[in-house]
This record gives sequence, structure tokens and C-alpha cells, in this order.
Amino acid sequence: MDDNNALAVSLFSEILMADQLARSRLTRALPRGMELSHFSVLNHLVRVGLERTPAQLAKTFHVTRGAMTNTLGKLEMAGYIHIRPDWDDARRKMVAISPAGRNARDAAIAGIAPIISEVVAELGQERVKATLPILRELRTKLENDG
Repeated sequence: MDDNNALAVSLFSEILMADQLARSRLTRALPRGMELSHFSVLNHLVRVGLERTPAQLAKTFHVTRGAMTNTLGKLEMAGYIHIRPDWDDARRKMVAISPAGRNARDAAIAGIAPIISEVVAELGQERVKATLPILRELRTKLENDG
């Protein structure tokens, strides 16, 4: 294996392990019954502040429509989102976060914020700031090649 391949394998090994460990820690800090995928959708809906179609959400999260439909079904049953027909195109549905969904998202943030803050404090803000552009560029590259 040449140096470039070894470096690439090391990079992706570290990213995958960090992802697994972060998901595990964050999932344990979420409110009872909430999954990381649920939090991600609720957080996205709060951030964009607009309704989204299930197809748009599936594309945003790089999952199948079926997987997103499953997640949205669970969120709707919990009362965290409202799904309504699209008045302009009856074949489509529109998804909006409910007040209960905002509260659940806020509770999740309260649970995970200390974990994230601790990691940033231990690594140091300047090192984290220096790492973010590289991670964003890597994500963009993977999105464009995918």
C-alpha cells in the first residue's frame, strides 16, 4: 500500500470510529425514545424554518424515501411533526415541526450540548475551528462524488 492509500485508510478509519463513538454518546443523551435520526430531522426543520417534502428531507439526509417515510411516521406518531397534503400538488406531502417537536428538539439540545461542549473544550476552540473547514470540504467532496 502506498503512502497516499495508507493515509486515506487512516483518515477514514478515524472518521468512521469518531462517528460511531459520537453517535453512541449522543444517542444516550437524547430524551427517552428519541433516536438520532429523529433529532436530526427536528433540528433541520427548526434551522430551515420552512416546510419540507419527504423527498427533500430524504435528499438532505442522504437516505432513501422509504427510510425517511419511516422516520417521519415515528415523528408524527410522537406528535413532533405535522404532515399535510401539498395544496398545489396533491401527490406531495409537506412536513412541518410542531410545538411539541420544537420542545423535544430543545430537550435533546439540552441533553447533548454538554457533551459537545466538553469535547470542544478538551480539544480547544482554535483546533476545532481549524478542523471545521477541512471536514466541510471533505463532506462537500463526498456529496459531489456520491
